[in-house]
Amino acid sequence: MDRDRIEGKRKQAEGGVQEKWGEAKDKARDTWEDVKDKTEDVADKVEDRWDDRGEQEDEPADSSR
Repeated sequence: MDRDRIEGKRKQAEGGVQEKWGEAKDKARDTWEDVKDKTEDVADKVEDRWDDRGEQEDEPADSSR
């Protein structure tokens, strides 16, 4: 009987560790996705600014000179 209780507690502890590991992996995955999304947002903003800058250079110069 004592052996069964010890085995049960061991399995319970193992389950708790697996649960915590799963939570840590989920949190890491969520954090990675957040960073990836923010990086893509920054890249899009840089690309938009670069495109806007190129359009300004293509505009004809002021002809009143």
